[in-house]
Amino acid sequence: MANHASAIKRHKQSVKRNARNRAARTRIKNVVKAVRAAIKNNDKAAAEAALVTATSTVSKIAGKGVIHWKNAARKVSRLAKAVNAIEA
Repeated sequence: MANHASAIKRHKQSVKRNARNRAARTRIKNVVKAVRAAIKNNDKAAAEAALVTATSTVSKIAGKGVIHWKNAARKVSRLAKAVNAIEA
């Protein structure tokens, strides 16, 4: 453990930030899983509703810098493509 006050504060900040980022990444996994489950059940209405939530969540988290914006765009794009392919 660090001895300087600034290093101790920095460590506390990094622990707090790490917990917040981990929670955000878990939230992304959960919303993506909800969309995938709706797609698997061929429930287009539920999939579209879940996609709206997922898009919003992923975009917010990317905006905060937890994941890269291109990673977020790729996730949303692939989910949207899968939802649109349900009744095709």
